[in-house]
Amino acid sequence: MAQNKNLQKLELTWIGKGEEPKLEPRILIENPEYSYWEGKDKGKPAPWGNNNSYNHSKNNPGNPSNPQNHVPDNMLIHGDNLLALKALEQDYAGKVKCIYIDPPYNTGNAFEHYDDGIEHSLWLNLMKPRLEILRTLLADDGLDILTKVPE
Repeated sequence: MAQNKNLQKLELTWIGKGEEPKLEPRILIENPEYSYWEGKDKGKPAPWGNNNSYNHSKNNPGNPSNPQNHVPDNMLIHGDNLLALKALEQDYAGKVKCIYIDPPYNTGNAFEHYDDGIEHSLWLNLMKPRLEILRTLLADDGLDILTKVPE
Protein backbone atom coordinates (compact mmCIF):
# COMPACT_ATOMS: atom_id res chain seq x y z
CA MET A 1 0.00 0.00 0.00
CA ALA A 2 1.41 3.41 -0.93
CA GLN A 3 1.91 5.84 1.94
CA ASN A 4 -0.12 9.00 1.78
CA LYS A 5 2.22 11.95 2.35
CA ASN A 6 -0.74 14.24 2.90
CA LEU A 7 -1.80 12.67 6.21
CA GLN A 8 -2.88 15.30 8.69
CA LYS A 9 -2.40 15.31 12.43
CA LEU A 10 -5.55 15.62 14.52
CA GLU A 11 -5.42 18.33 17.14
CA LEU A 12 -7.61 19.22 20.09
CA THR A 13 -8.39 22.91 19.87
CA TRP A 14 -10.56 25.37 21.75
CA ILE A 15 -11.17 29.09 22.15
CA GLY A 16 -8.17 30.77 23.80
CA LYS A 17 -5.72 27.93 23.14
CA GLY A 18 -2.22 29.33 22.72
CA GLU A 19 -3.12 32.65 24.36
CA GLU A 20 -2.06 31.65 27.88
CA PRO A 21 -0.09 34.30 29.81
CA LYS A 22 3.64 33.62 30.20
CA LEU A 23 4.62 32.80 33.77
CA GLU A 24 7.95 33.92 35.18
CA PRO A 25 10.01 31.54 37.36
CA ARG A 26 9.04 31.54 41.04
CA ILE A 27 10.81 30.76 44.30
CA LEU A 28 9.50 28.61 47.14
CA ILE A 29 9.59 30.13 50.60
CA GLU A 30 9.46 27.78 53.56
CA ASN A 31 7.13 28.35 56.48
CA PRO A 32 9.01 26.58 59.32
CA GLU A 33 5.80 26.27 61.34
CA TYR A 34 4.49 23.75 58.78
CA SER A 35 7.78 22.04 57.97
CA TYR A 36 8.76 18.66 59.33
CA TRP A 37 12.09 16.87 59.43
CA GLU A 38 13.50 14.01 61.42
CA GLY A 39 14.29 15.22 64.93
CA LYS A 40 12.27 18.46 64.75
CA ASP A 41 10.28 17.43 67.82
CA LYS A 42 13.59 17.00 69.71
CA GLY A 43 14.90 20.43 68.72
CA LYS A 44 17.15 19.27 65.88
CA PRO A 45 17.67 22.12 63.35
CA ALA A 46 16.40 21.80 59.79
CA PRO A 47 18.95 20.14 57.48
CA TRP A 48 18.61 23.01 54.98
CA GLY A 49 19.58 25.77 57.40
CA ASN A 50 17.66 28.85 58.44
CA ASN A 51 17.35 30.74 55.17
CA ASN A 52 13.65 29.80 54.66
CA SER A 53 14.11 29.15 50.94
CA TYR A 54 15.46 26.26 48.96
CA ASN A 55 18.56 27.57 47.22
CA HIS A 56 19.57 24.60 45.09
CA SER A 57 19.07 25.71 41.50
CA LYS A 58 21.45 25.45 38.56
CA ASN A 59 22.48 29.02 39.41
CA ASN A 60 23.86 27.87 42.77
CA PRO A 61 25.96 24.77 42.15
CA GLY A 62 27.80 23.35 45.09
CA ASN A 63 28.28 20.46 47.43
CA PRO A 64 24.91 18.72 47.96
CA SER A 65 25.91 17.93 51.55
CA ASN A 66 26.04 21.67 52.25
CA PRO A 67 22.83 22.57 54.16
CA GLN A 68 22.17 25.48 51.79
CA ASN A 69 22.04 23.03 48.87
CA HIS A 70 19.87 20.44 50.62
CA VAL A 71 16.86 19.30 48.62
CA PRO A 72 14.05 17.85 50.73
CA ASP A 73 12.88 14.36 49.81
CA ASN A 74 9.24 15.41 49.91
CA MET A 75 7.42 18.73 49.85
CA LEU A 76 3.87 19.76 50.56
CA ILE A 77 3.21 23.08 48.90
CA HIS A 78 0.25 25.23 49.88
CA GLY A 79 -0.84 27.79 47.32
CA ASP A 80 -1.83 28.22 43.71
CA ASN A 81 -0.88 25.00 41.96
CA LEU A 82 0.23 26.69 38.73
CA LEU A 83 2.64 28.99 40.57
CA ALA A 84 3.90 26.09 42.70
CA LEU A 85 4.54 23.96 39.61
CA LYS A 86 6.37 26.86 37.97
CA ALA A 87 8.57 27.18 41.08
CA LEU A 88 9.42 23.47 40.95
CA GLU A 89 10.15 23.49 37.22
CA GLN A 90 13.53 25.24 37.37
CA ASP A 91 15.04 22.74 39.82
CA TYR A 92 13.15 19.52 39.16
CA ALA A 93 12.68 19.41 35.37
CA GLY A 94 13.18 15.82 34.20
CA LYS A 95 13.79 14.54 37.76
CA VAL A 96 10.36 13.59 39.13
CA LYS A 97 9.74 9.83 39.19
CA CYS A 98 6.02 9.83 39.94
CA ILE A 99 3.26 12.39 39.56
CA TYR A 100 -0.15 11.58 40.97
CA ILE A 101 -2.88 14.05 40.21
CA ASP A 102 -6.61 13.97 40.65
CA PRO A 103 -7.62 17.11 38.77
CA PRO A 104 -11.10 18.57 38.77
CA TYR A 105 -12.87 17.15 35.73
CA ASN A 106 -15.43 19.91 35.19
CA THR A 107 -18.31 17.50 35.53
CA GLY A 108 -20.90 19.98 36.74
CA ASN A 109 -20.85 18.68 40.32
CA ALA A 110 -20.52 21.25 43.08
CA PHE A 111 -17.16 21.52 44.85
CA GLU A 112 -16.37 23.80 47.76
CA HIS A 113 -13.08 25.24 46.44
CA TYR A 114 -13.51 24.81 42.70
CA ASP A 115 -15.72 26.56 40.17
CA ASP A 116 -17.15 23.46 38.49
CA GLY A 117 -19.28 23.46 35.37
CA ILE A 118 -17.42 26.29 33.64
CA GLU A 119 -17.17 26.60 29.86
CA HIS A 120 -15.03 23.73 28.58
CA SER A 121 -12.69 26.07 26.70
CA LEU A 122 -11.97 27.95 29.95
CA TRP A 123 -11.39 24.67 31.79
CA LEU A 124 -8.99 23.48 29.07
CA ASN A 125 -7.12 26.80 29.29
CA LEU A 126 -6.74 26.22 33.04
CA MET A 127 -5.54 22.62 32.67
CA LYS A 128 -3.18 22.92 29.70
CA PRO A 129 -0.34 24.93 31.32
CA ARG A 130 -0.41 22.72 34.41
CA LEU A 131 -0.17 19.52 32.36
CA GLU A 132 2.65 20.99 30.26
CA ILE A 133 4.70 21.80 33.36
CA LEU A 134 3.99 18.36 34.82
CA ARG A 135 5.34 16.86 31.60
CA THR A 136 8.60 18.83 31.93
CA LEU A 137 8.97 17.73 35.55
CA LEU A 138 8.57 14.04 34.74
CA ALA A 139 11.74 11.98 34.32
CA ASP A 140 12.19 9.88 31.17
CA ASP A 141 11.47 6.76 33.21
CA GLY A 142 8.82 8.48 35.33
CA LEU A 143 5.14 7.66 35.73
CA ASP A 144 2.20 10.04 35.48
CA ILE A 145 -1.07 8.91 37.02
CA LEU A 146 -4.32 10.76 36.42
CA THR A 147 -7.30 9.54 38.37
CA LYS A 148 -11.01 10.00 38.48
CA VAL A 149 -12.91 8.93 41.54
CA PRO A 150 -16.01 6.90 40.57
CA GLU A 151 -19.25 8.71 41.20
